[in-house]
Amino acid sequence: MDSFAGMLFLKDIAKGFLLTLKYLLFKSRVTINYPHEKGPISPRFRGEHALRRYPNAEERCIACKLCEAICPAQAITIEAEPTNDGSRRTTRYDIDMTKCIYCGLCQEACPIDAIVEGPNFEFATETHEELYYTKEKLMDNGDRWEAQIAANLMVDNPDK
Repeated sequence: MDSFAGMLFLKDIAKGFLLTLKYLLFKSRVTINYPHEKGPISPRFRGEHALRRYPNAEERCIACKLCEAICPAQAITIEAEPTNDGSRRTTRYDIDMTKCIYCGLCQEACPIDAIVEGPNFEFATETHEELYYTKEKLMDNGDRWEAQIAANLMVDNPDK
């Protein structure tokens, strides 16, 4: 008899309606207006790739090619040659972002934090060719996002 009375008076529908009114009228909104407001990003977020420099503006990459070797998508291509002081530097460092799976293995393999995945997630393009990153594009990304990248690396691993 109880279930019949509940069905007759639409008890469950009334409870659902009251719950909806409670959230609609008395709770704060959790939706953000995306292009104008952005939510927090984790320090470990894997976004657009960047090549970093030392504070004296010298590039960090020593052309060890560990990132190229570990990349499961084979998206990284590196060519290197020795410099006048005997060290090696890259002459070509390309990443095909259409192949990249954002696994972060390149960043983990790098012994000197030269290649990192930065905080930028807004890098949509109109053409396929714009997603082929050259060394210059990667260095520009590193220069642009260095402060945020350094802060994220410090939070993630304070011992470095």
